[in-house]
Amino acid sequence: MYEITLIPGDGIGPEVSAAARLVLDATGLPFKWQVEQAGEAQIAACGTPLPERTLDAIRATGIALKGPITTPKGSGFRSVNVAIRKELDLYCNLRPAKNYPNIATPFTGVDIVVVRENTEDLYAGIEHMVGEDAAESIKIFTRKGCERILRYAFDYAVQNGRRKVTAVHKANIMKCTDGLFLDIARQMATEYPQLEFEDMIVDALCMKLVQTPQRYDLLVLPNLYGDIVSDLCAGLVGGLGVAPGANIGRDIAVFEAIHGSSLRVAGQNKANPTALILSGVMLLRHIGEPAAADAVEQALIAVFREGKTLTYDLGGSAGTDEFARAVAAELGR
Repeated sequence: MYEITLIPGDGIGPEVSAAARLVLDATGLPFKWQVEQAGEAQIAACGTPLPERTLDAIRATGIALKGPITTPKGSGFRSVNVAIRKELDLYCNLRPAKNYPNIATPFTGVDIVVVRENTEDLYAGIEHMVGEDAAESIKIFTRKGCERILRYAFDYAVQNGRRKVTAVHKANIMKCTDGLFLDIARQMATEYPQLEFEDMIVDALCMKLVQTPQRYDLLVLPNLYGDIVSDLCAGLVGGLGVAPGANIGRDIAVFEAIHGSSLRVAGQNKANPTALILSGVMLLRHIGEPAAADAVEQALIAVFREGKTLTYDLGGSAGTDEFARAVAAELGR
């Protein structure tokens, strides 16, 4: 029995979460779902958008599947998502970007994994006003933080058949912070002679990604660059609606759709659940069920390829639940 914490989220979150749950249940694996809440509606009930009960549930199961969450303005949270990562020390943000059939994009043959450091950098949130006319934000890199994200990236590459690791930085300008990241990356690369290694300045990488994205395999980046570049990579393959993600720590992993809560279509049975279903594929691989993961991915590909049951953003007219049922039906063939 796999105990999974399910956090439906806000806006379209409950709809895409129900769709992903339906598909994962269709694998026949024994899941026990513990549904917990986070988001705007929890402020009235709990005084916070992130109840401690929800964090405790994730700690207890060690695995969560999370729908998109809207961070309310004035709540005291910079981001509920960031708070979850910090509270649970989910130091790695893992985001694959891969072409699928019948999804419009200028590119083919893209298959990139972005490994983003998730707890340090400018996202540590250490900032303040300096008088009335200046603001200062402190960029923090630690040796521990750099080493563990780089180690994760190199190990992931080896374990998942990746051929090349690209460390992304701006060490030509930020010689202490990005310089530390780059020095550790170069040193660590010598321990993995089976992998091709290169480093690239982040602005040059962005240019190359929109010219020849097929030349890249696994990118490892500090937090801020990783946030930006991972969205760029999602754009190469069709957008955030088909972009899965995971936040991974030593003992806990939270799998989530990267897109927002899309309040304008919430409750209309229109949202595309692909991103969260693909996050479920990542979850299956994480818990040691690669055959089930492959089966779900192939079922998605079959639905994409057939093209008869696509959501509005993919050029179709199917509802969220209809799309999910189509994927589940492919699993039963």
